[in-house]
Amino acid sequence: MDKDENGPKTPQRQTVALPITISSLSLRHGVYDYVRRQILTGPIRDQGKWWRSEEEGRLKNEWKAREGVKKWQRWGCCQVTPAMIIYDLPKAYRLKSTLTINDHNIATILSKDPEEANTLQPTRVVGTIRTIRNQKRHSFVEIGDGSTPRSLQALLEPHHAEGLSRGALVALTGQWQRCPPDKEQEKELRVEEVSVIGPTDADRYPLPKKIHSTDSLRTIPHLRLRTPLHALLARLRSECDYHLASYFRDHGFIRLQPPIITSSDCEGAGEVFTVSQNAAANNYDGKDDSPTQGAGHFFRESKYLTVSSQLHLEAYMSEHAKVWTLSPTFRAEKSDTSRHLSEFWMLEVEFRTESLSEVVSQVEDMLKMLVKNLRTTCVVQEMLTLKRRDGIEDIEAGKEAASLISRRWAELTERPWPRITYSEAIDELEYAARSGTAQFKHRPSWRSGLQFEHERHIATIFGKGSPVFVTHYPQEIKPFYMLPTSTSSSYPSDQQATAACFDLLLPDGCEVVGGSLREHRLEHLSQAMRRTHLNAPKRKHDSSNADISPSTDSGNMEWYIDLRRYGSVPHGGFGLGFDRLLGYLAGIPSIRDVVPWPRYFGRCDC
Repeated sequence: MDKDENGPKTPQRQTVALPITISSLSLRHGVYDYVRRQILTGPIRDQGKWWRSEEEGRLKNEWKAREGVKKWQRWGCCQVTPAMIIYDLPKAYRLKSTLTINDHNIATILSKDPEEANTLQPTRVVGTIRTIRNQKRHSFVEIGDGSTPRSLQALLEPHHAEGLSRGALVALTGQWQRCPPDKEQEKELRVEEVSVIGPTDADRYPLPKKIHSTDSLRTIPHLRLRTPLHALLARLRSECDYHLASYFRDHGFIRLQPPIITSSDCEGAGEVFTVSQNAAANNYDGKDDSPTQGAGHFFRESKYLTVSSQLHLEAYMSEHAKVWTLSPTFRAEKSDTSRHLSEFWMLEVEFRTESLSEVVSQVEDMLKMLVKNLRTTCVVQEMLTLKRRDGIEDIEAGKEAASLISRRWAELTERPWPRITYSEAIDELEYAARSGTAQFKHRPSWRSGLQFEHERHIATIFGKGSPVFVTHYPQEIKPFYMLPTSTSSSYPSDQQATAACFDLLLPDGCEVVGGSLREHRLEHLSQAMRRTHLNAPKRKHDSSNADISPSTDSGNMEWYIDLRRYGSVPHGGFGLGFDRLLGYLAGIPSIRDVVPWPRYFGRCDC
């Protein structure tokens, strides 16, 4: 007991706020009895000044009427407000002063058996209203929260449903129970309390009940994220990121964060976005030799959004044997196909090796591990059971999409992936064109590379449902940094010269991975850069690295040459189109419907 000048004090007390809203729910379903037994056990100070409102007084009177004034006085004191119940308890009862309402996501609630639920504690769920059906005696609301494509059905009294509309974010509290045996729905939430967290304008809500086309959804990317399919894609993306990071960590790789703004075009194709502080900088042609040259540029000269992190990852090869990253890349390619974006994510890997086969095997092992681990998650099953996808209203079409996904996942892991050379691929394409077994818009030839229609044919013939590796493409159609297949001479003039490289082709898809051994020899790399008209150091003699002097030009690739000039190591790597892979796994034909915020030629909403 504490004392003061006026005499002894009552025991030290603690005010505890319990998240129970005042309603009939507080006196029903055993909540009152639970509170009485577990909490109210202290001395009492029943002060009428605490009961300030009509509702507070009503609740006090109900409690007194139920147990009698004497018991009321014997149990303890409490202060009640319209928002919560606040208990003034002695210090000795602090550990007992907890009463939490179950607040789980919808996926957890749907998996719960009502018979196993704690009847003393109501179930509370927060989500967005997907549909609402008002009837004479009841209202039925389906809500979702992104944790599962399935909706939770809630049964409401008509007065609870007043003012509710599709798209509103609500908190529903009630009892999780089984539906009557003759109903299609097995379980539902019988709601006794509704709280509108985020109201919406029902007349202007842009996602009506009917299924939208994918084209119209692309115009509102910030709202299409609320659809079941895109919520599922977000979780699939998260799971893939997690399992890939775990794989690389287990295999000794270090994750890095390369820059977004760069001074070079990695591929040498010129399809880059220039970084500018203002529009005037874009008009600078680089011909002015005055002291104000480059004044319009924030970085004094042209810089770009990265098209690949490969070159920067190579800078770590002298200190780290294995590195990787998953980062955004940008291409200013004016392509209007379903396979291309201006902003997308790339998984890029570099490690020390002298074997192209080792790089190819690394890709196959990584992707098979990813698919195997994803099968252990609920995401895969949810994709297979999602009957109604965005843009697919027919149930049979949904089942067909599920069958396609199931077949793809099985083919990724059932057997080793075939490996063929570029020459073998061209021979097959030419034979198919001559024999009439296939018709191509683009005539296959050695020097023209593989078009999308060629890749699909190759994946069908050689892969027979599984992915196919195509290796040793012509040197002249590949980037400057790739190591020649034959390293006995430097970039021979032979038109049949090939690079130690590969692409991974997916059936029903396109190229999703590209990789190679990197040119680690200074003189040969310099020669390749000059061949592709990139700035490179000037060669004095043909003897040693010491005879390769830095360029006097203010080029933007000098730093990359330094990686060879000051010690290098044989290495290779690959880049994987992360969004393309997700689209293939999810059975979505257009990459624009895979990424949350699609940016492509002519469109960059939000």
